[in-house]
Amino acid sequence: MAAGRYSFVIEQGATTDFEVVYNDSANNPIDLTGHTARMSIRAAQISTSQLYMTLSSSLGPCGTGLNLSGSVSAEGYPKPLSSGSIGIYISAASSSQLSFNEAYYDLEIVSGSGDCATVTRLLMGKIQLSNEVTIGSF
Repeated sequence: MAAGRYSFVIEQGATTDFEVVYNDSANNPIDLTGHTARMSIRAAQISTSQLYMTLSSSLGPCGTGLNLSGSVSAEGYPKPLSSGSIGIYISAASSSQLSFNEAYYDLEIVSGSGDCATVTRLLMGKIQLSNEVTIGSF
């Protein structure tokens, strides 16, 4: 299965929070129990290009990362979701550190570990950064 294509905008200094649902060929959500996720944002579609940000299912500061239990609400709690949902969350503090015009990403789901892990590339595409004008402390 080829990765789906989806492009989106990150607003610098604002919270990015959305979900994607991974469905099978019959349009049924796939159970992601026991899976992990990873996503890189880079300058070009080459793994050696400049890395702007890495997201994983090990959530970083302020919940930035990929949540296989749904995206994270402002209170820091996962939002309700159905099976197969992947929450993509980039905090305002994290997005304020970004400084590119256009970047590329892909999103992968991993089942298992080590050399025998099964990796599925779900999505890929471009990211536009909308630069902020108003800044302030958090």
